[in-house]
Amino acid sequence: MIFNSAEFLLFYPIVLLFYFILPKKTKWMWLLAASYFFYMIWNPPLIFLILFTTAVSYISAILMEKSESKAVRRFWLTATLVTSLGVLFFFKYFNFLADSAISLWNLFGGQADDLVLNLILPVGISFYTFQTLSYVIDVYKGSIKAEHHFGWYALFVSFFPQLVAGPIERPENLLPQLKEDHKLEAANAWAGLQKMAVGFFKKIVVADLIAEYVNVVYNNASEATGWGIVIASVLFSVQIYCDFSGYTDIAIGCARVMGIRLMQNFDRPYRARSIKEFWARWHISLSSWFRDYLYIPLGGNRCSKARHYFNLFVVFFVSGLWHGANWTFVLWGSLHGIYQIVGAITKKPREKLYAKLHIKTDSLLFTLWQRFWTFVLVCISWILFRANSISDVGVLISKLVSPWGSLADTLVTLDLNLVAILVTVLSIVILSILDRIGANESIAETGTLSRQYTAGLTALIVAVAWCLLLSVGGASAFIYFQF
Repeated sequence: MIFNSAEFLLFYPIVLLFYFILPKKTKWMWLLAASYFFYMIWNPPLIFLILFTTAVSYISAILMEKSESKAVRRFWLTATLVTSLGVLFFFKYFNFLADSAISLWNLFGGQADDLVLNLILPVGISFYTFQTLSYVIDVYKGSIKAEHHFGWYALFVSFFPQLVAGPIERPENLLPQLKEDHKLEAANAWAGLQKMAVGFFKKIVVADLIAEYVNVVYNNASEATGWGIVIASVLFSVQIYCDFSGYTDIAIGCARVMGIRLMQNFDRPYRARSIKEFWARWHISLSSWFRDYLYIPLGGNRCSKARHYFNLFVVFFVSGLWHGANWTFVLWGSLHGIYQIVGAITKKPREKLYAKLHIKTDSLLFTLWQRFWTFVLVCISWILFRANSISDVGVLISKLVSPWGSLADTLVTLDLNLVAILVTVLSIVILSILDRIGANESIAETGTLSRQYTAGLTALIVAVAWCLLLSVGGASAFIYFQF
């Protein structure tokens, strides 16, 4: 089930109704059943993968906590890592690696049979796998206690708002909240519904609108022009942000109405002044996960410079691979790793240069300059992310270093007439206003706008979003569902 569907409009109020009227001791049963139903709507048999991953991590955590032997604790940690990552590898990466190995073998004159299997990629497998791994690792380190109630733990793994595309929650934040007896509160309902409204606007009005122009270029790379690639890449930067942060907003809003606060996942990333800052603002739950469970264990920056740069590259290489079983994602992650390394190497020389030239680094003009070039670098990386294949990457880059063709002809090809341009620009302007308002915890809590005004704004957003959805005759899946 997806948020922007008629089914969800029926499902969510029913979940809320029984959640608030049921006694505390049975709420977890209702939420767990609703979460499993939410997932099974897409493909019922795949619920057994979640149950398997949940059971393995649950049992291992309890056994680790009961043992005082470091070797035994390490054994159960290793068993969980191998099992959970093994399931993730098999369903997400087996065909990718098998196909890559066969292609490489054939390249050198060998002959091999096709090893690709008919596998279905379980929606959200990367998200709930990482969530269970953080729990087991934290129990192993002794930073949290194992959860002995299987129902509560299963709900932590499968809580429906963030099950499919995050945020990747930590047990110390979500588990205690799930156990609380939440009552319907006006402040939570108000803040949650507004958050959901903004999320629907981002997805239905902005992301889905822009997707049409982006697809014209990226789904026909051989016919693209330089101007088309530039326009489509800039628009894709808006599309991917609105699509993913829109999902996150809806997820956070859904949980907030129930009195549960999920972690922040985006913080206006395109205001970043560097690639390092961009990753502190983009997909925060994943960035912090890699920091805590990969970057720091590798040594972080408390090591030699060479090892530090190696650690940075490994983290972003793995991050790229996490995003999808395609070499385009690996290249995308690797490019961001290179960005980080270059940024770290040139940091001190740049600071000396700014001081020598008497450049005020805190000035508005310099801030805008840094944001501009950070955005350019991010857009270049989005080309690798959005391209359908490695061969398309080659075609798109070759087009960028060739004559760009006519801008007017490109706009006609993209069907970007004056009205379409105005609608797109207006949508982005409204988005920036909503993001600025949403920088505070909720519109209702800022104290800068009246409740009447924000009520009207919220109603307008929802009305426009759902009218557009109904006009196109159906809901489109969120991009990050494939990860």
